[in-house]
Amino acid sequence: MTSPAVSSRALPHPERREIRLEGILHALSDPMRLQIVRELAAVGDELSCSHFDLPVTKSTTTHHFRVLRESGVIRQVYRGTAKMNGLRRDDLDDLFPGLLDALLGAAARQAVRLGSG
Repeated sequence: MTSPAVSSRALPHPERREIRLEGILHALSDPMRLQIVRELAAVGDELSCSHFDLPVTKSTTTHHFRVLRESGVIRQVYRGTAKMNGLRRDDLDDLFPGLLDALLGAAARQAVRLGSG
């Protein structure tokens, strides 16, 4: 049995079978959330919340991470005092083959076209 201190830091995530396409598309429809996912995909590893320098308030940043987690796009876990974020690529690729790569490719092409990266 886990202690209350440990379990209180566990964050809820949808099971793989609960991840829905419309939730993923909604989560990635926001430019800030798409930027987070692009960075996670580029690194291919977990990144802490503090790694991301988003031009929004801390509470808005927290909201963006929560939407991504609750939609099943990312997994968040505490490692010490840091909240680490990782892309749920295996789950997404299994459920929706090619979707994540197509969306990331489209986002990269858009960024080039708009001159933002």
